[in-house]
Amino acid sequence: MRWISLLIFAVWPMLVVADEQAPNIAVSATGAASAAPDMATVSLGVSRDARTASQAMDAVALAAEAVLADIETAGIAARDVQTSSLNLNPVWDHSNSRPPQIRGYNASTILTVRVRELDGLGGLLDSVVGEGANTLNGLTFGFADRAPLETAARTDAVVQARAMAETLAEAAGVTLGPVLNISEGGEVGPAPMMRGTMMEAAAVPVAAGELDVRVTVTVVFGIAD
Repeated sequence: MRWISLLIFAVWPMLVVADEQAPNIAVSATGAASAAPDMATVSLGVSRDARTASQAMDAVALAAEAVLADIETAGIAARDVQTSSLNLNPVWDHSNSRPPQIRGYNASTILTVRVRELDGLGGLLDSVVGEGANTLNGLTFGFADRAPLETAARTDAVVQARAMAETLAEAAGVTLGPVLNISEGGEVGPAPMMRGTMMEAAAVPVAAGELDVRVTVTVVFGIAD
């Protein structure tokens, strides 16, 4: 009999916790805010081949110096220019049946440039190619300040969440109560929604289009008595 009493005592707290859980409606919604980007990040590369490693490095250094000077002339601040990689690799000759032989070296460097005046982006690309940049490794658009768009996206997400919860409450025949909890997660963005990005050898026209900033929230509503 004593053993049975102890068993009941152990189970009782779990039953109380289950009974105290208040009914609720939990929904998740994603809000979005769109705007035209106001800056771009360009990844430019300079690559040169030569018979010796030192010659290849010298050739890349000379070309990169010209490209950097051109970027400075375009009004890009030093804080917006970064050397993101510098590489030196042998160039192998596999043309004959004999074992591969080193026929030279390839040196390359990549510059990451933030462009804050998009009107000058096309002209800058033209100019740096003329100065010796021979690879374009990436072009992405973004915002100098995302905060206003994030705020708008959060507001939109919460409004959508409440509308969803009200629909569910009405369908269930209950009255929606106060907000019990809000959590944010799954932020996505900026997500590109570009009308087009075109590049030609002569003019390099670039269309930035629009970008979406998305924020997902989960809201838990109580159910009114």
